[in-house]
Amino acid sequence: MKALLLLLLAQLCSASLVPEREKDPEYWRRQAQETLRNALRLQRLNQNVAKNLILFLGDGMGVSTVTAARILKGQLQHGQGEESLLEMEKFPYVALAKTYNTNAQVPDSAGTATAYLCGVKANEGTLGVSAGVTRDRCNTTKGQEVTSILRWAKDAGKAVGIVTTTRVTHATPSAAYAHSANRDWYSDGEMPPDALEGGCKDIARQLVENIPDIEVILGGGRKYMYPKNTTDVEYPHEERHRGTRLDHRNLIQAWQEAKPPGKVAKYVWNRRELLALNLSRVDFLLGESRHPRVPQPHLGAWGGPLACPGVLWQLEWPVIPPRVLLPPRDTGGRIDHGHHEGKAKQALHEAVELDRAIGLATRLTSTQDTLSVVTADHSHVFTFGGYTPRGNPIFGLAPMQSDVDRKPFTSILYGNGPGYKIVAGERENVSAVDFAHADYQAQSAVPLRQETHGGEDVAVFARGPMAHLLHGVHEQNYIPHAMAYAACIGSNRGHCNAAARPATPLLLPFLGLLVLLC
Repeated sequence: MKALLLLLLAQLCSASLVPEREKDPEYWRRQAQETLRNALRLQRLNQNVAKNLILFLGDGMGVSTVTAARILKGQLQHGQGEESLLEMEKFPYVALAKTYNTNAQVPDSAGTATAYLCGVKANEGTLGVSAGVTRDRCNTTKGQEVTSILRWAKDAGKAVGIVTTTRVTHATPSAAYAHSANRDWYSDGEMPPDALEGGCKDIARQLVENIPDIEVILGGGRKYMYPKNTTDVEYPHEERHRGTRLDHRNLIQAWQEAKPPGKVAKYVWNRRELLALNLSRVDFLLGESRHPRVPQPHLGAWGGPLACPGVLWQLEWPVIPPRVLLPPRDTGGRIDHGHHEGKAKQALHEAVELDRAIGLATRLTSTQDTLSVVTADHSHVFTFGGYTPRGNPIFGLAPMQSDVDRKPFTSILYGNGPGYKIVAGERENVSAVDFAHADYQAQSAVPLRQETHGGEDVAVFARGPMAHLLHGVHEQNYIPHAMAYAACIGSNRGHCNAAARPATPLLLPFLGLLVLLC
């Protein structure tokens, strides 16, 4: 009875939350008619050849995360939230991608990365290889390697870049350049003896050797580039940050030495060095922090992660050859990490940061020559509900108590994860904890040390030349094929001819392919 009264009270209160303009039916009719006019304009399809490609990948950014991030964005701007729009939601074309791996109903990030970067579905835990490869089995890899859209772009003479807020050797970005039977083989120090004896290469080595002319690489994970026990430049007294390589190679040095004579290759490891560069005199850039997802309050004197949106778009690269932009994970990797830890506040703020980068990129590019795609590799078992009233704080309580244990609950919940807590034999009373804290772990139905991925489809947002090819429900591996078609790279170029192609200037102000992974 008490729960019913609370619900009725919430409904009465919510009536006062309705903006006055929304009480007028004409408001909704005008809005719908404007949307209809915009939709009718899309009948004039943009069939230009895409000079630039940008792929924004929000790791773990399922549809429920997108919706909650939209509300958070609006509330951060002092609105109610629900009426807000993310930058990605302004893209005119939307599709759904099926995320399953060839051997998994609920996927992992390696198999999905192989799909949306290489155009081929694969087994969970494997990178840049076909489903003929068994995880951990080095001897199944030979002859099963598949190439990515980044390689297709390089073969077409484009310049390419990878920007990620995770390790550059993490599963999501590494499918762009590596072929591995195990996503965790970051350096040879993480590989088993049989894999080393079988001739398989670690992922960090492949970053340097497989496609040595990637123009821009920004991310984290530098310890995998240095010999074992090499002292870290930023954390000299912490053993866990020391180098891990058993082959005694310095891959940063190897990366620099592999560049052609006369070309300038710069390595940076902090934001200050990055922003100090004169990029008009740089041909290749490698930036590796210890880990680019350092929490904002702990950035220290060096000024923060290399791959955050605020850094990325402060850079100007005025003179570079025709390029292809494939952004790996600008903030999205941390969306995934937040969800795995049950920390929804961290995950959603990261999603808003990714969206900020998307907005900046949108303002710096043109729909006439740049195809931008925003998607996710997979979802999470994250949800929000509880009949919350309009404008309810996204991290707040539902307006009712459980009619079973008579305790309040937050709107945000997880299906499983570390937020499962029993106190004195009962579900924890959230009113006794600070559920608004950044490190608060939302309650979950099933106890797990790490929350799991979700298996539902993810959204694909597209804008620019040939964006209309992304529509309906697709297999996830379709994405790079559509992007390659738009840019006339890869194997499907029969529709391309000199007469239809726009003139390409000798020098362009942007990369040709950027993969931004967040």
